[in-house]
Amino acid sequence: MLHGRGATAESILTLAPSLGMPDLAYLAPQAGGNSWWPQSFLAPISSNEPGISSAMQAVEEVLARVVEGGIALERTALLGFSQGACLATEFVARHARRYGGVAGLSGGLIGPDGTRRDYAGSLEGTPVFLGCSDIDPHIPAERVRLTASLLEGLGGVVTMRLYRGMGHTINEDELEAVRAMLQLRPSLTEGPTGEEDYAPRR
Repeated sequence: MLHGRGATAESILTLAPSLGMPDLAYLAPQAGGNSWWPQSFLAPISSNEPGISSAMQAVEEVLARVVEGGIALERTALLGFSQGACLATEFVARHARRYGGVAGLSGGLIGPDGTRRDYAGSLEGTPVFLGCSDIDPHIPAERVRLTASLLEGLGGVVTMRLYRGMGHTINEDELEAVRAMLQLRPSLTEGPTGEEDYAPRR
């Protein structure tokens, strides 16, 4: 679980009770200074280094602990909110393989428009959920759509929902979608959906 800018590992872990799945293990790394990188995720990547590379390493270290603990990455999901969602989606794009799931809540792939995205590998049917407001002040809807398209192109089974008029937050519909993904419901794991929902705010 990857927290947003200005937040903490403890704050993102408060989502765990809301998911209502106490049999899962929840791990959350902490960004130095409560931010994974200094500027907007839409800024040139070089201007956010070495923050981005350090953030990627933090995720790698957590996943290494998971594997060392005997849990396969196919049973491990990555979830992030805001800056953490940007980190989660960019990480799986750069390290494409089969994961248990990916949830990007109010975020998208890192870098300005026109960034070269020569990602390799395959997500091999990993279920991916992307949720965001259609008027989020920090996350352009077009970036969420681009992220959905690219992750689907990497073999992810992507569901994207844009919520009309919602703020920069997480709603109950998103939590329900994450629960479904973690429970491996067929509706989120059988075949590419290409789904884009304009959902009412909840």
